[in-house]
Amino acid sequence: MTSSARRPFRAVAVLLAALASGGCGSDDQAADLVLVGGSVVTLSAEGVVRGIAVQDGRVAAVGSEESIRRLIGPETRIVELNGRSVLPGLADNHLHSVGGGPGVDLSRVRSLDELLETIARRAAETPAGEVVITNSDWHEGQLAEQRLPYRDDLDTAAPDHPVVVVRGGHEYILNSAAIRYWGIAEDAPDMPGGRVGRYVDGRLNGELVDRAKGLVTLPAPPARSRTAEKQALADQYATLNRRGLTSVRHPGGSPEQLELIRELEAEGRLTMRVEYLLRAPRSEGVDAVRAAIESWPSPPTPDQARASATDLVRIGGVKLGVDGGFEGGLMREAYEEPWGENGTYHGLQTVERDAFMASVGALHEAGWRVATHAVGDAAIDLVLDGYEEAARARPVTGLRWVIEHGFIPRDDHFSRMRDLGLAVSAQDHLYLAAPSLVEYWGEERAGWTTPLRAYIDADIPISLGTDAPVVPYDPWWVLHHFTTRGTISAGVTGPDQAVGREEALRAMTAGYAWLTFAEHERGTLAPGMLADLIVTAEPYLDCPDPCLETMEVDLTVLGGTVVWEH
Repeated sequence: MTSSARRPFRAVAVLLAALASGGCGSDDQAADLVLVGGSVVTLSAEGVVRGIAVQDGRVAAVGSEESIRRLIGPETRIVELNGRSVLPGLADNHLHSVGGGPGVDLSRVRSLDELLETIARRAAETPAGEVVITNSDWHEGQLAEQRLPYRDDLDTAAPDHPVVVVRGGHEYILNSAAIRYWGIAEDAPDMPGGRVGRYVDGRLNGELVDRAKGLVTLPAPPARSRTAEKQALADQYATLNRRGLTSVRHPGGSPEQLELIRELEAEGRLTMRVEYLLRAPRSEGVDAVRAAIESWPSPPTPDQARASATDLVRIGGVKLGVDGGFEGGLMREAYEEPWGENGTYHGLQTVERDAFMASVGALHEAGWRVATHAVGDAAIDLVLDGYEEAARARPVTGLRWVIEHGFIPRDDHFSRMRDLGLAVSAQDHLYLAAPSLVEYWGEERAGWTTPLRAYIDADIPISLGTDAPVVPYDPWWVLHHFTTRGTISAGVTGPDQAVGREEALRAMTAGYAWLTFAEHERGTLAPGMLADLIVTAEPYLDCPDPCLETMEVDLTVLGGTVVWEH
């Protein structure tokens, strides 16, 4: 351990000695920041206390209000909580971006008519024949009609413009002008890993799912300067700080974006801890994966990951994928009718089995940690098969490989996950998409989606996040959903899978720290831990439901530095 790393622990020891002596804080013993008079949920052996002191970027002491006030010196900042709560800083385990962008913003529409009117307004401002594209941060679950807009709907809004409605990360919906623009034939077939949607009469309905999206090449977004790109990232992290996030994990991006984030850090403008997963080439076979490996930096070992747990920016592995999303999760049993196509449609396997196995093996051989997108139970079967085959060559236990999403685990999966030492990175998709999932998969599977209670009871390491912009980025919707199983428009779904507030918070803080090999540095508010913490406007453990859904954050602190204040 370096001298600079030892210094915070010496500071903690000095403050603890001051507590033991019963005296007030002298200049060298005083805390930099104290928060007193509310509930400090430490998630550690100290439990819930009434005060916390911070010095040199770390938690120096927690305890009674009286004991913490003894650490106040002339330069100490004092936050009177007045009944509010202090929690460990929240972490999102699977966040692409906060959403937005230059496309048509559908995030606030609440009906199909409103959606079509919004697209029509953009089309009226766009020269005829130019492509109109929406942003991706919306879902049909927010619409009163609880359905997608299809080709004929979009034709009424913009008959003279090719329109591409981007829905999440797995689907496009085109109007007739767009179908003509990209030369998609009416008899275009489905493809491995992709589906071309149709009306009951056989006409194209405009849906292109997963690999079928390859039939369309979207225009590049407007070019931005490097300075503007970095500012957009800084603005995004500031938005997340305001909601109490101090850590995010970006699940599959480019080395170029990683470099921008590192530049923000070097400039002293990064207000977030960022875990970054590189994205392996999609559906291009193991040769493409090996070529990508050659272009990447050396992977961190678990020991290196632990040693870098205080860093703001780290590489956390490589992301793969084996199935689709809401409309393409790969299932053992067929989808509900009519989506099941007379019992033949089980979802989409987006990569061939042998190619996936070989890619996992190549990454493991090169020392990379693997995280794989798997929604349906059959997708989880495939991921476990691939991980087990890799483990036969060299054990993966202790490497903390990951299943991303894990919507529909089955009882026979849990022991296999434990044997491999896997983590599950879970998100609140059901909160937004419950009506669609009931329609696609039926009540039973929808109610089982992301069964947090079952994961915890099975001793599977679990963390929480959003998958933004597929689901909105608000972490409080995550905590509300998993503690109530409430949804935006379908009531309570799968109530037996609800967990307690402390359990959910632990998954979103300490569970994330474990996921990122940082549990010895962050995730709880025990003395000596990094001072990543937030102050909530209401008492977290005691406010009445549905208070978490609309919880406000009054203060966000990263490593002892205030990065957001109401």
